[in-house]
Amino acid sequence: MAKLLVSSPSSVSCSSFSCHRTRTIAATNTVPKIPLPRLPDHNRALVADLNIKKQIPYSAIATNHIKDESFHYSDTANSCESNQVSMEVAKLHLIMEIVADRVEMHKNVGTQRDNWNHLLLTSINMMTLSAATMAAFAATMIGTGNDNNSPILALKVSSTVLYVAVTGMLVVVNKIQPSQLAEEQRNATRLFKQLHRKLRTRLSLGDTSEDDVNEAMEKVLALDKAYPLPLLGSMLEKFPRKVEPARWWPELKHRNKRKGEKFRGRSKGNNGSDERLVEELKEVVRVLKRKDIAECVRLSEKALNFNKLLAVSGPILSGVAAFGSSFLGSADSSWPVMFGVIGGVLASVVNTMEHGGQIGMMFEFYRGASGSLKLMEESIEENMKEQEFDSRENGQLLEIKLALQLGRSVSELRQFAALSSTDKEKTSDEESASKLL
Repeated sequence: MAKLLVSSPSSVSCSSFSCHRTRTIAATNTVPKIPLPRLPDHNRALVADLNIKKQIPYSAIATNHIKDESFHYSDTANSCESNQVSMEVAKLHLIMEIVADRVEMHKNVGTQRDNWNHLLLTSINMMTLSAATMAAFAATMIGTGNDNNSPILALKVSSTVLYVAVTGMLVVVNKIQPSQLAEEQRNATRLFKQLHRKLRTRLSLGDTSEDDVNEAMEKVLALDKAYPLPLLGSMLEKFPRKVEPARWWPELKHRNKRKGEKFRGRSKGNNGSDERLVEELKEVVRVLKRKDIAECVRLSEKALNFNKLLAVSGPILSGVAAFGSSFLGSADSSWPVMFGVIGGVLASVVNTMEHGGQIGMMFEFYRGASGSLKLMEESIEENMKEQEFDSRENGQLLEIKLALQLGRSVSELRQFAALSSTDKEKTSDEESASKLL
């Protein structure tokens, strides 16, 4: 509704006053509603900013311009730092992908070599027992006075060929130790998975640096060296002259300062470490050196010596059986039959004990266990080399981690350290630090 005031074209004169007659014209127009475009949020902010700047004097604008420039420089510095951090994160993600690929590689190779162990064990035993059976049949036919020499000769030759083949296969299999190869790959798979989890935890905690990238690369290369994939050229020695704990980690360096500052928490400036914890760690290290690591090395030496005996005995027995089988019917005595049959049976028993019992795997298991304890010992000693408590790893976290790695609770670990410190002279019946092994 719109009201229009229109003046009349003619005016009426009055004697006392003059007045104009007006007419009020009311007009009703139907105007269509046109939708107005809605400004985007950033345009609204721009318009509001322009309106505000109209009311600001020039001096204030100049001051704000200077402040904006300083903020721009600060923002540029933060952007460079952010780009550096994102580059480190990208590098760690790349290393994580490589580690995940290593996990699959070692897992597949470990499965393959475990299959080797089962297939070669079954095949060699079947060949050995078949050769012994043929030798026994040939001896029976010779004893009955059979004049037809063709079956006897065929059995003799077949038995001898099988025994020779078994001897050669035993030499190769005992050299490479498939059960030990499979255990090596299982250990490598577990350690690469552990490294992958550590990298993921490192990324989730943030505050990554170039040291984290270098440390991750060193760990990957150390694992590649400790557990090689190929057999020829770089295979680990299966019968070493001296048994030492396995080592799959690089040289430990002083990298705990940042960790100590990051996880300080509510520990009144000492990073959760105190003299009690230091004495507890020293006692645990002493027991690890004298009891746990020495015991694992001793057990691995026993497994190695037993495996050496079986590895030498198997080919010798099968070779003796081949020698006896080749002389069946050539001598009047019974020694060819005894060697040909009994030697083959004993060779099958020895092969079953060695590879069916997986003695090589037991040796590698105890060697790897001693390596885990050695890593624990070196980590504690490296942490205690820091003179200041603030530069060390958080004491509470270290105590919890150490207790769980040893299969104990925190209270049990403290009781063990206190009891061990009072009985330092008793070494024969001393309790081991680890309850897992």
